[in-house]
Amino acid sequence: MDIPAPVKALKINRWLPYLAVLQSDMRQTQRSWVYRLWVMASVLSAVGYLLYHVGVYQKAGMVQLASTVLSDLLLWTVLGSVTLIIVLTASCISAERGTVADSVLSRGISRYQYFMAKWHARLITVIGTFLVLGGGALACSYFFLQEDLSLMGSIVAMLTVALLLMMVISLGVTFSAVASSTLVGITFLWLLVYGVGFLLTLLPARFPSPYRMLTNLPHVLRGDYSLHDLGQLATYSGVLSIGAALVGLIIFSRRDV
Repeated sequence: MDIPAPVKALKINRWLPYLAVLQSDMRQTQRSWVYRLWVMASVLSAVGYLLYHVGVYQKAGMVQLASTVLSDLLLWTVLGSVTLIIVLTASCISAERGTVADSVLSRGISRYQYFMAKWHARLITVIGTFLVLGGGALACSYFFLQEDLSLMGSIVAMLTVALLLMMVISLGVTFSAVASSTLVGITFLWLLVYGVGFLLTLLPARFPSPYRMLTNLPHVLRGDYSLHDLGQLATYSGVLSIGAALVGLIIFSRRDV
């Protein structure tokens, strides 16, 4: 009598649903008109601003310091693109409210994995895009402007802006999970971000303020930075982002979809 061959146990990767939603959301984000509008506006504004200062230097002979030009570019690019980032993140779950039940309840993925995949996909896509665009602007300034940048200062400046964006993205995904509609989530998050940012500028200088951090970027780009301040910002940003994500995860796991 033949002895049947032993059957190998089938290994199940419990992270496959998470990875599938992560990859799908990253592709979906990159195809959205809000993302493309943000990238196009950032590139056109950066190119136009750099060309303007290069022209001023060539025609009038006025020295254009790379630290000053890039800090202004980062400041106004961030302030102008925050609204688009809010729209991009605060709609990631609420915009799929009608299909979330099919995506979460009818397939092999939990609500926790679904929320985490959406959150991580927006973090990777938005912050990754910013770092690529910012790195391109730094590279262009090396060839066309009066170079006064510090390598470590440039890294610290990019990390500073990335940490500020991380808080906005995390709040956006959380509002998208808890808000009853996309419009409500975008409106409340926009009021919260700009309202709190304005109130922080009214506090004494010893209190951290995103606007003060952005206006201090010229000194940071020249190498006058504090790793202690960067560490504090990383701590605040991490605590706020993880706390907001936990709140959104708990509410999303218990509400009807």
